[in-house]
Amino acid sequence: MATLLETYACAPSTERGRGILISGDSKSNNILYCTGRSVIIRNLENPLQVSVYSEHAYPVTVARYSPNGEWIASADVSGTVRIWGTHNDYVLKNEFRVLSGRIDDLQWSFDGMRIVACGDGKGKSFVRAFMWDSGSTVGDFDGHSRRVLSCAFKPTRPFRIVTCGEDFLANFYDGPPFKFNMSIRDHSNFVNCVRFSPDGSKFITVSSDRKGIIYDGKTGNKLGELSSEDGHKGSIYAVSWSPDSKQVLTVSADKSAKIWDIVDDGSSGILHKTLSCTESGEVEDMLVGCLWQNDFLLTISLGGTINLYSAKDLDKSPLSISGHMKNVTILTLLKRSEKMLLTSSYDGVIIRWIPGKGYDGKFDNKQFGLIKLLVAGEDGVIASGFDNKVYRVPLEGDNLGPAEILDVGSQPKDLSLALGHPDLAIVAIESGVVLLNGSKVLSTVKLDFIVTAAALSPDGSEAIVGGQDGKLRIYSVSGDTITEQTVLEKHRGAITVIKYSPDVTMFASADLNREAVVWDRASKEVKLNNMLFNTARINNLAWSPDSTLVATGSLDTCVIIYEVGKPASSRRTIKGAHIGGVYGLTFIDQDRVVSSGEDGCVRLWNLISE
Repeated sequence: MATLLETYACAPSTERGRGILISGDSKSNNILYCTGRSVIIRNLENPLQVSVYSEHAYPVTVARYSPNGEWIASADVSGTVRIWGTHNDYVLKNEFRVLSGRIDDLQWSFDGMRIVACGDGKGKSFVRAFMWDSGSTVGDFDGHSRRVLSCAFKPTRPFRIVTCGEDFLANFYDGPPFKFNMSIRDHSNFVNCVRFSPDGSKFITVSSDRKGIIYDGKTGNKLGELSSEDGHKGSIYAVSWSPDSKQVLTVSADKSAKIWDIVDDGSSGILHKTLSCTESGEVEDMLVGCLWQNDFLLTISLGGTINLYSAKDLDKSPLSISGHMKNVTILTLLKRSEKMLLTSSYDGVIIRWIPGKGYDGKFDNKQFGLIKLLVAGEDGVIASGFDNKVYRVPLEGDNLGPAEILDVGSQPKDLSLALGHPDLAIVAIESGVVLLNGSKVLSTVKLDFIVTAAALSPDGSEAIVGGQDGKLRIYSVSGDTITEQTVLEKHRGAITVIKYSPDVTMFASADLNREAVVWDRASKEVKLNNMLFNTARINNLAWSPDSTLVATGSLDTCVIIYEVGKPASSRRTIKGAHIGGVYGLTFIDQDRVVSSGEDGCVRLWNLISE
């Protein structure tokens, strides 16, 4: 049975013009953030220690640890809150439909008995507080006329709740049962975040009008403001208090994060330090989320990069970790002295990963936009998007060189490099194949069937082309011409992927009808059949370095490893490898396989049972 060694987690989902509210647990030093339908639990001391909770039916917006760290409440765009345990396979405690629209924020009371949630009520209530075990409502929350973006529970008695939102108001409620006390009208734009200090004496609101205002935690009276002379130049999206209640961290659309010293009586906030921004100044570098937990300060950019600073040494450059936000469709191993994985999602983000270390940086890919296909050779990559262009890009150290752009006349369906002669490549287009040599198009060969996949042998002398009719046609390649040699019939669905084995004595093919076949290259006979154990379309295939194992990755979320020479029924299955389907698959070595998928994560599996 395969065991999970490492998970390279996805990045937090972000949205331009909105802050994201992340949280954590100071005891375990874990943080929570949301991507798609998943809640990611990640340890700050060891970012490779990742768990994923994906039981929500709709995209998740916010998740919070209970004060004792034993439970997590997570909410989604349908207005549902799920409360689940942090141990024992995340057992579900309760599920409540709280609001009629998206929930933007939720908070636990300090005794862990009540939860307040706020968001978009679609004409009904925008805020609701309820008991965590029964779901019964505790109080009425009037006073808001538009979507409520953030809420906060006073962490000491007497209980108070503050909410703020798109109607430029912050509302103050007494309780329980909670009832409206007053509206605070000090902001002139969306109020994006409100947070009580850990000692409960003050709370702060931050807004798109670039102000941060401090109030008394018990009465709601205004005490002071963050200094405007060194203030943010853009909307402030999020705020977080230091554990000792003496400082706050703010992040803004002006791409900066600032730490403020709060005077004891709250009458002002004086700038302590502006955290350096090492990024390129693009829109992706706008900061949309922050958290101050124990000794860690973290900021999240619009591009999903998490920067970790140490509170003890703020001048030290931060540790950056990032990941994909979208389906990771491409996964390839770079043949280098140090094993390095390249992954790409269709939005064009290309990321380097090093097994054992994790995130190693992003490639600057401004020269090509969306990516559909990408194959790596010894010293360069070949990629294509959703138009009729193919890009040949040299690898220069840890970055991509200038791309050579070739027009192949139609949208590429598949790409394959001759690994022994990386200048040679074949591109499958719907009406045929295109042969490339370096940056030249050798020839475009029209074929009398619809092409869905293609592979080129490492020496460039043979090509296998798969069609929508389920047939494999083998061609000999000579210069710019191809000659049909044989037609292989076994598949009952359109071919999705064809791969030569590393020793080039075999090749494997897979189809839409969930079947994979291993063929002997010399005799053209079936070497391993009945590989029918996936329950949906097979998206990818991978060979082990010694050509004895072949793995399939499928839409059914499973990775199945077959051994050549043994019956297919002796397979090993990794169930639920990726929620939504497995799209990328490659072996690092004989015992370890890497998969990527719809959930935006990359996972490294050990095939040797302990």
